[in-house]
Amino acid sequence: MTLPEKKSALGSFIEGVADAFAFPLRTSHYIELVNPLWTSHSMQARIEKVWDESATARTLTLRPGKNWRSFKPGQHVRVGIPIGGRHFTRTYSISSAAESPDGCFTITVKAIPNGFVSNHIVRQLKPGDYIPIGIPQGDFYLPDAQPVKPLFITAGSGITPIMSMLRTLDAEQRFPSTTHIHYAPQSYDVIFGQELQALERKYPRYNLRCIYTRVPGEEQTEEGLKAQHFTKAQLEANCPDWRERDVYACGPQPLLDALEAFWEKEGLRRQLHTERFRATLAPSNVAGQAGTVMFAQSNCKIVSDGQTNLLRLAEDNGLNPAHGCRMGICHGCDAKLVEGCVRDLRTNELLSEAGQSIQICVCAAVGDAVIDV
Repeated sequence: MTLPEKKSALGSFIEGVADAFAFPLRTSHYIELVNPLWTSHSMQARIEKVWDESATARTLTLRPGKNWRSFKPGQHVRVGIPIGGRHFTRTYSISSAAESPDGCFTITVKAIPNGFVSNHIVRQLKPGDYIPIGIPQGDFYLPDAQPVKPLFITAGSGITPIMSMLRTLDAEQRFPSTTHIHYAPQSYDVIFGQELQALERKYPRYNLRCIYTRVPGEEQTEEGLKAQHFTKAQLEANCPDWRERDVYACGPQPLLDALEAFWEKEGLRRQLHTERFRATLAPSNVAGQAGTVMFAQSNCKIVSDGQTNLLRLAEDNGLNPAHGCRMGICHGCDAKLVEGCVRDLRTNELLSEAGQSIQICVCAAVGDAVIDV
């Protein structure tokens, strides 16, 4: 056993002995009162700095505590936000370079209209606040054997995971030939706009192409707006060698749907890598079957329209079930189906076996159902 391993084993032994005296809590709970970053029973981060990237987007610099691990550029992290005595969880892409000398990382959050949690993060959180975090996750990242010529396609806040990639390439001084197509309503809406322009000046190999979907002072028709969004002609004009590149794309669902359909049609689907903020739902011609959902642990009965996912249904009625990504990836919202039937909104599969685990963020009730939440 190496010296670090011996120290770790001794520390675990001492903590175990101390836990016996701290019962029913753990020693870590008392340590949390001194410094939340030292705890071992949960992972916390302290907000070190906040920075407004645009009128609606803010970057938070976070110092993670014990048990944090390194991440790959492009991955995301779960963040807990306590608001008014309730605990909410959201998932955000990390926007900083993979390795930082000070051990901190950043997330960049855009306040969306009527977004209760995102608006709280952007408007209310401040340096010195502590928030629970998870470990970095996700398979949307640059591989160790990086592509020779990447093509980044982003829109809105979808630029955040790509910014982590760009910053990492810059920090490691291994910037390849890169084309970056970014969509935004207007120039001042571009998150990280000044930094992107600085990268373009620094690296002749980095070609930034910003496409603005709205013209100030002009009324946009539906046809005009569509013309400013992704098309093959637009791709050819901005990146003639797109067939030779690996593509990393992140943004609103309509953009990603268009990209996936296009690369599939061209027979190059394997070259396209996408990161979505929401689950892709299956089309359904079947009307939702209304009924009553019973959340058993909360002893709460709620009328369901058969189309709204169970997590949203619970939250809209004052409940706060455990959850994470809200798109069926992390399984943080898994719950048991006690009785009844639910539909997986991604596949339209019906789930009706009593006792089976379901993901309430992507399932809707079919008629009456009882959920162990």
